[in-house]
Amino acid sequence: MTLLLSLPPPSSSSHCFSSSLSSCHQSSVVVTTGRPIRFLPVAATTTTHHHQQYLSIDRSSLTVAEAVEEDQLWAAACLRVHSFNDFQSPTYGIQDHKRYLAEPEFVALKERIAGKREGFKRVSCINTTLPLSQLPSSATDLRASCKFTSNGEDRVVVGTLDLNQCLWLPEEIAGTKPEGIEAEYGRAYLSNICVARELYRNGLGSDIVKKSKIVAE
Repeated sequence: MTLLLSLPPPSSSSHCFSSSLSSCHQSSVVVTTGRPIRFLPVAATTTTHHHQQYLSIDRSSLTVAEAVEEDQLWAAACLRVHSFNDFQSPTYGIQDHKRYLAEPEFVALKERIAGKREGFKRVSCINTTLPLSQLPSSATDLRASCKFTSNGEDRVVVGTLDLNQCLWLPEEIAGTKPEGIEAEYGRAYLSNICVARELYRNGLGSDIVKKSKIVAE
C-alpha cells in the first residue's frame, strides 16, 4: 500500500497524522504539501500471520529518533530482513543467510544517509527502539539480531523506516506525475516501513510515521 499524506505549509498550523502501519510490509508513504489526505493502492507484498500472539511492551520506554550510528543502522537493516521475510526455524545456516541479506541493505542505507544517492536532498533512517531489558525473553531472534548499544545501554530496534526527501517522487521519475503536486512543493516519501511482527498492536507504526512527519516539516 502507498499512503499519500498532506503536509500544511510552514506558516500554517500542523495537524498530526496517525495511522497504524504495523501490518504493512515493504510499503511506502508519500508526503507532499498543501493537499488533502488520499490513499493510493500500489503493488505490495503482505504476510498474514494467523493465530499470532503479540507481545505487550511498556511504551514509556520507547524512543523514536533519527539514527546515524552504524551499529543502530545495522540493527535497522537486520529488522528489515527479520520483518520482510518468513524463515523456517531452526534451519542450518539461517543466521549466515540473514546476515547475507542484511549486508547490502546496510551498505545502501549508509550511502543514502551520507548523500551519495543522486536525486535525494536528504535521507533519514528513523527508528523506534526499546531497552533490551524491556523486551520479553521469548523474542529470542529479535533480541539477538536487532540489538545495539547507546550510551552504555543495550537497546533493540523494533520499528524502522526511511524518510526520503527527494527532488522527484518515484511516480514522477516513471513519468506519471501525481495529481495536485506542483513544482514548488517539497517532496518526500517513506520507504522500508516495518515493525517487529512480535510487537504488532503496540502502536509502533503510528509512532514512526508521526516522527517522520515532524522531521519532514
